[in-house]
Amino acid sequence: MIRAALVIAAVRSAATYLAVSLYVLFAAPIGMLLAMIFRWKGILYIFGHGGVRLGLALCGIEVRVAGAHHIPLGRAAVYCANHQSNVDPPILFDRLHPRMHIVYKAEIDAIPLLARAFRHGGFVPIERRNKEAAMRSLEAGARSIQSGNSFLIFPEGTRSRSAELLPFKKGGFLMALKAQAPIVPVAIQGGRDAMRRGSWIIQPVHVSIRVGEPIETAGMDMSQRDVLIARVRAQIEELLAKGPVVD
Repeated sequence: MIRAALVIAAVRSAATYLAVSLYVLFAAPIGMLLAMIFRWKGILYIFGHGGVRLGLALCGIEVRVAGAHHIPLGRAAVYCANHQSNVDPPILFDRLHPRMHIVYKAEIDAIPLLARAFRHGGFVPIERRNKEAAMRSLEAGARSIQSGNSFLIFPEGTRSRSAELLPFKKGGFLMALKAQAPIVPVAIQGGRDAMRRGSWIIQPVHVSIRVGEPIETAGMDMSQRDVLIARVRAQIEELLAKGPVVD
């Protein structure tokens, strides 16, 4: 029974990768062309959400969200989430905000088509090994937030191998402070069961998202960043402690 389930998950995963890859090859050029001709960046997000939902449907992942009423759709914010798996970014991109921007690893720029779509969509690449370049990216992100765009960050910087949160990096918090934007704590659970590190197979599981109350940064300065980080971390830990969302 276990072996059969694994085979089915492997087949579904392969179908998911193939379908999403073909979708990107088809949708990305069309989306970028329409975005450039009509100055309609929103089309990229429409296609982006479509691709994520296609992938989730094919691999069998179901997503449950609690605390959606905390999402400040009327203002720009920085959404700060824990990171367990490669499925976390697309799920949070799709479920948290209709036009979520992302600070992503510059290594993804090695995938030309995806990188172009990211840039046209207003995503910000960050070169973690180059401090000066990273600071320029954070400045660009802060300006984007000030212009009304919301961003998703993963302060751990990489996927945690356990249920414990890794130390938080300061970059995303500096961006929020520069923009004086609220930080929305987010806890995602189930991603590790969906896709274990080192495995390409995606399991059909339930993924839970809990959204906490926004934490205001208005009036705070850079000297208070460690206090802010500690407060956000405590909120995420509290959300994680509540466990998965149940119907």
